[in-house]
Amino acid sequence: MKRFVYLLLAVLLIIGFTAYAQDFFLLPGSFYMKKGDNINLHLLSGNEFAKEGEYKYDGAKISKFVLYEGKKQTDLGKSPKDTASNILNYKLESPGLATIEVIKSENVESERNKFLKYLSSEGLDQIAEEAKANNQQYFVEKTTRYLKTLVMVDKPTDRDFDKSLNEEYEIVIKQNPYKADYGDDVTAEVLFHGKPLKDAVVIVYVKTINGNVYPQKLSADANGLIFFKLSREGIYMLSSVHIEASKDKNADFESWGTTYTFAFTNNGSMPDTYREFGFGNKH
Repeated sequence: MKRFVYLLLAVLLIIGFTAYAQDFFLLPGSFYMKKGDNINLHLLSGNEFAKEGEYKYDGAKISKFVLYEGKKQTDLGKSPKDTASNILNYKLESPGLATIEVIKSENVESERNKFLKYLSSEGLDQIAEEAKANNQQYFVEKTTRYLKTLVMVDKPTDRDFDKSLNEEYEIVIKQNPYKADYGDDVTAEVLFHGKPLKDAVVIVYVKTINGNVYPQKLSADANGLIFFKLSREGIYMLSSVHIEASKDKNADFESWGTTYTFAFTNNGSMPDTYREFGFGNKH
């Protein structure tokens, strides 16, 4: 019986780590919408931009759920939620770019070796060294994830997509990918408590129509900026994590993560649906 309890505890700890280690990201059924279309939004998790989990709306963990259409803000937390897998069906009525943001928070317990491996894989070498100096076998993280996705409704009107949302941790892109051509440069800014975060590690993933994923690891300059090219058609995700020793006595570390998804096509004819990019059979 005692052995069974130990095995069960080990399984639970692995599950807890899996939930922590994966990226959380937003994926709409389509990034190219028409006025009056319903946006079918999914909250997913997975490593290397692969779908490994899908989540229903959970008001206990989601503290903010907002649609930004220029200066207009709509609290989606008050809208009806789909009871199946997606977290939102909402009709978009205003042409131009639309940003949707979700803030998700929870505490997660992680086994030592896997946690250290995750820190290294994210390029967080300094915090990994600090964790190694601690002999404890499990760590508790206070995690907050800031998730954004950018979609186009009818036309690529800018509508303040390049403005900060004044969150604790976020990525802001400076060029409109829905107006871009193949090979164009994109500048993104990493902000922590509203200030540029020097040396922030950002991984840019591109998932192409054939299902291949191309990652690129970048480090922010002194102004918190990273630079990359729209070199492939597909879905882009920018992902970054920042971790510090926790000031909360109930956690060892506090982590802030942010992901930003959008699509790029050079000719306007690329399939852009949830299913066709290999994330499942739901639209």
